[in-house]
Amino acid sequence: MRIVDTTDDLRAFVDELAGAPYLALDTEFLRDQTYYPRLCLIQVAAPGIEGIIDPLAPGIDLKPFYDLIARPDIVKVLHAARQDIEIFFLQGGVLPDPLFDTQIAAMVCGFGDAASYETLARKVAHVEIDKSARFTDWSHRPLSKRQLEYALADVTHLRVIYEWMKARLEKTGRAAWVAEEVAALQDPALYRLDPELAWKRLKPRSSNKRFLAVLAAMAAWREREAQARDIPRGRVLKDEALTEIAAHPPETPDALERVRAVPKGFANSRLGKGLSEAIAAGMTAEPPEGAVLENKQRRRREPSPAVMDLLKTLLRLRAEAAGVAPRLIANAEDIERLAANEDDDVAALQGWRGEVFGKDAIALRKGDLAIALENGEAVVVELEGESE
Repeated sequence: MRIVDTTDDLRAFVDELAGAPYLALDTEFLRDQTYYPRLCLIQVAAPGIEGIIDPLAPGIDLKPFYDLIARPDIVKVLHAARQDIEIFFLQGGVLPDPLFDTQIAAMVCGFGDAASYETLARKVAHVEIDKSARFTDWSHRPLSKRQLEYALADVTHLRVIYEWMKARLEKTGRAAWVAEEVAALQDPALYRLDPELAWKRLKPRSSNKRFLAVLAAMAAWREREAQARDIPRGRVLKDEALTEIAAHPPETPDALERVRAVPKGFANSRLGKGLSEAIAAGMTAEPPEGAVLENKQRRRREPSPAVMDLLKTLLRLRAEAAGVAPRLIANAEDIERLAANEDDDVAALQGWRGEVFGKDAIALRKGDLAIALENGEAVVVELEGESE
């Protein structure tokens, strides 16, 4: 097994990989005790080449690796890529491109929602993955042979999966469907850790201006604290504490101390003082741009549960017929908006999704389609007559 633990070895490894048509990639990292993910291993495989890069090796410079994955002539293959991409973006300043995510491709290739790597390895590569080393301390050195074998298996079988999926998508003409989904993962905004946008993670449902302004100020304060101390956000203050405080902002340290979700003694600590200052700033600030409008427009009318059920049934039937995971075609928000006749910017009405499901969803809503039982099975029936 090839372990790359010096910069010279890494340059040599990268030179060998430079002519590959694709790279199968995976990482092992820890982040349960930190704000930023701690990269512990990088696994790489290409046709006829494989190895493990040790980012924790003393003095190693990962720049040759990041230069490699920035090359536009090599496809970067990952499974459930978002967290790996975040690490590459935050630590190496690169977004892998072109990119192929086998979990997304699996949804187009008939493997259902969120197929695991183990499932694909079993069904496509016909191997069983030993998962016993999954939850280990990847920062500990030396790593055991079992840990290294487990880590490398995450990319060696990925080669087989990718090549099978690539051929399948070319045969079905659906490669563009996967590319459209993958492109969303390459938006730098997904990975920028801007404190001023931290409020969005909390998904506030209120359109109250004071609530949104206070929440945004506190979320930005918490994000800066977590970044500066490199600890998880929840170790600074829990999400529920922020929303409870934003709903009823305390005016004094004693009032802050009485907030149920605030730890005892927090109000009079250094963090408590910083939080109080953020609350005060939020009380006189404007809410974040677009937040009020976004929440007011989130639901103009409540959708009929019966209509939602019909649309969900239609989605399942059309997804099954197309051999595509329903979640890839439409999510719960899409269904709610379609049921409420709020069609603007609904992704399920656009492009290939519109062909597979969206146009029929509109027809069902208009009464031009119906769902019936035939020989004990649900079927879609086209109704005769003029539509309204």
